[in-house]
Amino acid sequence: MFAFSVSFLGAVKRTGQNTRISDAIIAKRLEKLKEQPEKQIAPQGCKQCFPTEMLSTNERTRQLNGTCAGSVDMELFLHYSLIPSLFIILVLSFLQRWEHRRQRDDTSYLLTNHFGIIIPLDFVGTFSNRWSYGIAFGATANKIMFLFSEGYQPLQIPQWAQAFVLLIGGIEVGLSHFPFFACLSSEFRLVSSILGFSYSLIWFAVTTLHLTQCPHGQFWGRYEALVFYWPSLLCLSFLLGRFLHMFVKSLRVHLGWELQAEEKPFLEAHQAEHVKRLLKKPPLQEEKKSWFQTRIYEWDPCFQFPSRMIGTTVLAFICLYLFIVIEFCMFMYVRDKLDVFEGELESYITSMNQTGTLTPVILQVKELMNVTKGVWVVTVLPASLTCVSYLFHILACYRKHMKRLWAGNKHFLPLKFHNPSSSESVVAIARYSGWQIAYILWGYLIIHVVQSLCGMVIMYSLVLPVIHNRGLEMLHGLGIGILTISIVLGLMILQVWVAAMFFLQPKMGTADKQKPLALNNRKVFHNFNYFLFFYNVLLGLGACLSRLLISCVLGTWLVARIDRTIMQNGYERADMGFSAWIGMLYVDHYHTNPVLVSFCHILITGHRERRLQQSIRYGYLNQSSGPRVSARSRTRWLLLQTLINNPRLVVLRKSQSGQGSRDLPRFC
Repeated sequence: MFAFSVSFLGAVKRTGQNTRISDAIIAKRLEKLKEQPEKQIAPQGCKQCFPTEMLSTNERTRQLNGTCAGSVDMELFLHYSLIPSLFIILVLSFLQRWEHRRQRDDTSYLLTNHFGIIIPLDFVGTFSNRWSYGIAFGATANKIMFLFSEGYQPLQIPQWAQAFVLLIGGIEVGLSHFPFFACLSSEFRLVSSILGFSYSLIWFAVTTLHLTQCPHGQFWGRYEALVFYWPSLLCLSFLLGRFLHMFVKSLRVHLGWELQAEEKPFLEAHQAEHVKRLLKKPPLQEEKKSWFQTRIYEWDPCFQFPSRMIGTTVLAFICLYLFIVIEFCMFMYVRDKLDVFEGELESYITSMNQTGTLTPVILQVKELMNVTKGVWVVTVLPASLTCVSYLFHILACYRKHMKRLWAGNKHFLPLKFHNPSSSESVVAIARYSGWQIAYILWGYLIIHVVQSLCGMVIMYSLVLPVIHNRGLEMLHGLGIGILTISIVLGLMILQVWVAAMFFLQPKMGTADKQKPLALNNRKVFHNFNYFLFFYNVLLGLGACLSRLLISCVLGTWLVARIDRTIMQNGYERADMGFSAWIGMLYVDHYHTNPVLVSFCHILITGHRERRLQQSIRYGYLNQSSGPRVSARSRTRWLLLQTLINNPRLVVLRKSQSGQGSRDLPRFC
């Protein structure tokens, strides 16, 4: 590996020498500068080296709309939207009944049991109306990006209190969008649909008014505001249609034209199907799966993602899109500055009559800027596709990990996470959604930077030497580097082959896949180790560098994957994102396990039936003509039958006073 590292550095050095601009190329570029018209050369002393004739339409649009002062301030509207939001919350709270009545003070009778706490959505066990909740999360994307950029600064505060301001900003954004979720989850469908439609219409109208007054911007140019706000408008349009559908359906129920929908079942249909599948015998032959089902994804009708995962994914997609747009706007701003700087360099070359000593350096700087701009634009697509694939892959990993936990398999988790803290798990499910979005955004930026650096290496190592007519020299250096690496790897493979052929005893059986770990030819083996000791010292230096390089590449490539830790074994708890993922899995496992939910459903159903039987008089209920059997005797008989069929359970029974737990005949 030491030879590998030396050869790699030598190859890079040779390719770097090959990319130097020759005198002939410098002369050609100077001739091009002479042929340019004089109006494109700015006079000395001007602040901007491009004249007004070179300003494009987008640049004029930026100048005209950069300071657009419309009648709608979206940040101010966010503050004022708290008034109707609080009104809607108060109305729904007044209508919400307590699920379990409690003993109240003397003044509580004035509320007539009509006051309750409303929830936006169940973050654990909600499997219905999932896409509506996801679209409602998508409507908050612009405000979340506003908080992400730390643009929320209502007060002048010291730097150490910035966390409190962001906390207040997050609460304000959540409170302003609370009616969307509360109206979707409220039991009073008619009232909540009217309130939700009105509130969504207010946001839609204000956003549309803002776009019509100030459609352009100072970075993107024409229709910059529309590029930023069209996802929110699309989500608000969906919510308007959703609330309108809720209103029509609830009105038909209120008028008696349709039957009222049943209450939300405790046991979901897909959970019941999962339990039924477990109780069935597995098929003798598995169904043949397609390439897509085997390699990419297989749909499971007995599994559904909760609303939290759907909402997180939708919001992550929209935030990623907005982040890419913001990054591209910043790129355009920096590109304009670089163009101005490049114009100044050209004016310097012209003023020096193309004979300055810095002319070769200036041409190399111009080439570096052009290559950097091109590589940055090209790598936008692969970086964005990488993060989009991560979002889909995280959903697939969530289903895979949940099924393993349902089956009692924890081997895929690090040993330290087999019994996580309950309090940390509860906090983890609150952290997961926000952290997943932040990891995707930062992961995109880091991946984009790493891919741009790789693109720069490829350009200066392979592409530019060919453009500068240095292709043969580049191929010569590249061939020497590849040959050196091949020899080093060949020597490593040769060591393994020699060890397998001469220093291991033969197989003990014909069915063995490999030889046993038993030394053979010990004297030759010790000489082999001695002479390779000095070579392996140098090889270890290169191995250390390769370890560092691979860990850096994999770490930056997988930084957006919150479902996979990038820490080494034993240091997984230092990865806070992975800890949040594991805690979220355990909370969902304990609260949405289909077997556990089915068991609780059976208990609840049986309890309701017994209460119903007790509420009806015995004379109307008793339809049997056979002999009466007491419930206690029946229970004891079933207990005896269970213990006879399962003798090991006798040891686990609680001991009673005066009799032993192991005495089977005396238990009843």
